[in-house]
Amino acid sequence: MSEQRKNAAAAVESNKLKHAGTASLILASAGFLAGCTPKPPAAPPPQPMPVTVVTLEPTDVPISGEWVGTLDGYVNATIQPQANGYLIKQDYREGTQVSKGQVLFEIDPRPFQAALDQAKGQLEQAKGQVAQAQAQLGLAQINVNRDTPLAQARAIAQSTLDNDTQQKAQQEAAVKSAQANVSAAEATVENAKLNLGFTQVRSLISGVAGQATLQVGNLVNTQSVLTSVSQLNPIKAYFSISDSEYLALVQRTKAGGGDLLKNASAVPLTLTLSNGEAYAQKGHIAYVDRQINAQTGAIRIAASFPNPGNVLRPGQFGRIKADTQVRHNTLLIPQVAIQELQGLQQAYIAGPDNKAHLVTLKLGPQVGTNWVVEDGVSPGARVITDNLLKLGEGSPVAPHDGPPAAPTSQATSSAGSK
Repeated sequence: MSEQRKNAAAAVESNKLKHAGTASLILASAGFLAGCTPKPPAAPPPQPMPVTVVTLEPTDVPISGEWVGTLDGYVNATIQPQANGYLIKQDYREGTQVSKGQVLFEIDPRPFQAALDQAKGQLEQAKGQVAQAQAQLGLAQINVNRDTPLAQARAIAQSTLDNDTQQKAQQEAAVKSAQANVSAAEATVENAKLNLGFTQVRSLISGVAGQATLQVGNLVNTQSVLTSVSQLNPIKAYFSISDSEYLALVQRTKAGGGDLLKNASAVPLTLTLSNGEAYAQKGHIAYVDRQINAQTGAIRIAASFPNPGNVLRPGQFGRIKADTQVRHNTLLIPQVAIQELQGLQQAYIAGPDNKAHLVTLKLGPQVGTNWVVEDGVSPGARVITDNLLKLGEGSPVAPHDGPPAAPTSQATSSAGSK
């Protein structure tokens, strides 16, 4: 029995050795095959990304303010009649240019013509009274001249001469009274002529006449408003600026040796219309209000713009720009180079090692397609402007110069940062 157990144990051990040899043979074969397989080639180093760079150089940048303005006529005249009556005629076409003194409306003149005729009759009557009084005065003078030597010779009583002298004085007074009546009658005639002239309602200024508010056949009086006439060339633009902006304008004009109000070219103004087009004519400040609004902290300014052809009209809106200051030694960075992430403005810079480095910027006003850089880069920095999405921190780049960043328009202080 023990002999059988020994034989069984020997058989098990022999099987283990056989399996172990087989496993060793398999592992050896696998190692041999692995040693015969060629290794893959190593990956080539990344090629530098070709990028365009702009070298930042200090420059002088004009800073301007921008405000919303409302256009209005340079002079606006409300046309009201100075006589009462019925409108019988409208002598102008609405919306057209009229001249100073041009007749716009006519009021029924017949009552005023009758009053003038009556005044002329009274004048003629007063003149007749003057002639009659002067004739009587002449007769009294003759009597005095005749009776004076007779009274001196005691040929007539002295009382007769005294009566003649008294009648002469009375006739002199009558002549003066009649002449006063003539003057009064002449004034009445002039007043009647004036009232008759008021039946023709004339324009007080040259400009564009608006729509008629009353029509032919309406009864009008001196309180009625018939239309309005506005002088449109030049035209005014009203806008309000802050106290600090006003002081900046004053300081800028003083630094240039000019005056904000007396020198029309001290602060040139530009006007951008509601369609986004820039108005071709430059304007200037016409006047500044006498005080700053205590509630808004702003002061109202009136600008004047040439308006040939009356293209601009009252009531239009536009954006008005004016230079407020000039920033010296300022860096400008192209807008295309700026990336915004979580409220931060960043840009890639090509370093001396020709690798891309991400920097965080502090931006100022916008200048055309560029931005003023207040902090984050130094003069001479090479800002990358293309292939930005393919770059990362430390990416190798092959930079080549692009056009330098230059202000294509004035910076706007109210634009803020990007």
